[in-house]
Amino acid sequence: MLSVKKLEAFYGDFQALFGIDFEIGESETVSIIGSNGAGKSTFLKTVCGQLKAAPSAIIFAGEPIGGKPANEIVAKGIAMVPEGRRLFRSLTVEENLLMGGFAKRSGPWNLKRVYQLFPALEEKRNNLSTALSGGQQQMVAIGRALMANPKILICDEVSLGLAPIVVKGIYDALPKITSDGLAVIIVEQDIDTAMRVSDRVYCFMHGRVSLKGRSADLTKNQISDAYFGI
Repeated sequence: MLSVKKLEAFYGDFQALFGIDFEIGESETVSIIGSNGAGKSTFLKTVCGQLKAAPSAIIFAGEPIGGKPANEIVAKGIAMVPEGRRLFRSLTVEENLLMGGFAKRSGPWNLKRVYQLFPALEEKRNNLSTALSGGQQQMVAIGRALMANPKILICDEVSLGLAPIVVKGIYDALPKITSDGLAVIIVEQDIDTAMRVSDRVYCFMHGRVSLKGRSADLTKNQISDAYFGI
């Protein structure tokens, strides 16, 4: 579904990514791990059109999309849950969710299904997003992205600042999210969680892929060596 080949990315003259290869298929969940500054968020921003890329470096559904504007990439079927949630503070829960459907893509996700996925949101649909707990705000951020009816959902640091039991509840919803063929890319600091919820994992270090493989096949020693560059 998504194929990334020899992707490079820059902040001005500073090169942040060096020849990244990455792929994900329908219904897959793929985690990206790595220390701070490894290039994880830069990779996501480049795939989503926030940073420039060579057109042929990113192929989505058979079409080169590298360097296309972010709004066009959302319209084609890639949506991101950003780090820190980035909710519209002046809007209610339901208004935030409806903003996710601005691209008007057809598909299975609508308000009713988001509320079925996260029942707590329906109870608070008329509350301002700022009145919610951190976990509930993350649910809104995920629901808003799902309202775009993407083919690929990208989640950047879902667990950041949340209690472990809340994180588990959010990740427990993943099978329902991927049941219609939706693919999910997750950037996750908690390595154990990343390995548990994903089919495959990529480890980034200094803007390069230091390890990749099926989550069930990789050992803790392999992950540690790739993570710390041993």
